[in-house]
Amino acid sequence: MNRRGLILSVLAFGVAGFGGATWYVTRPGPEAEAARVSPEQSDALIRPYSPVLGPEDAAVTIVEFFDPACEACRAFFPVVDDIMAEHGDAVRVIIRYTPFHGQASEEAIRVLEAARMQGVFEPVLEAVLREQPRWASHGAPEPGLILEIAATAGLDAEAARTQMLAPGVMAILNQDRADVEAVGVRRTPTFFVNGKPLDPFGESELRSLVAAEVAAAQR
Repeated sequence: MNRRGLILSVLAFGVAGFGGATWYVTRPGPEAEAARVSPEQSDALIRPYSPVLGPEDAAVTIVEFFDPACEACRAFFPVVDDIMAEHGDAVRVIIRYTPFHGQASEEAIRVLEAARMQGVFEPVLEAVLREQPRWASHGAPEPGLILEIAATAGLDAEAARTQMLAPGVMAILNQDRADVEAVGVRRTPTFFVNGKPLDPFGESELRSLVAAEVAAAQR
């Protein structure tokens, strides 16, 4: 995947906008750490419909609870991409939608699902994240702006208007919301690596946990 332009722009954004601040964007409400997943909760981590980046049969699975309107998710996107590039076919990423930013998040998720139906999920994801400051800065995107952005990445916007309203898309949103509650996710991004929560959170911690799981899988 060629994401050089997005990676450079996101890294620049991260340096300017984050500085020494935390990467997390926290859901409104009391602070709470993501609960350790119990055997009963394990099904809530991965659903067969969830978008997958990387090889389906990868030995290591990163589950990311992800909000397309979240600045921290945007800033972490090139980090995850770099981890995948470093480990090649050993790592895949499963995206779980976490619409903590209301209307903006839900509209972007619907656009991403339409893009998946059309086979252009990854380029549309890149475009939506690259242009996030335009459509998500105030939490209420200008009507049609996200579709316009997605169309520049190959989305058929006319077809997408119907696909975004499909009952299956609403079912995905509802199930992901339920799974967010079941797992206890309160912040985005939240990561699990082969079912293990990333705790403490951080770029170096994510890289180390993935590397350890890759090494264990290769023994």
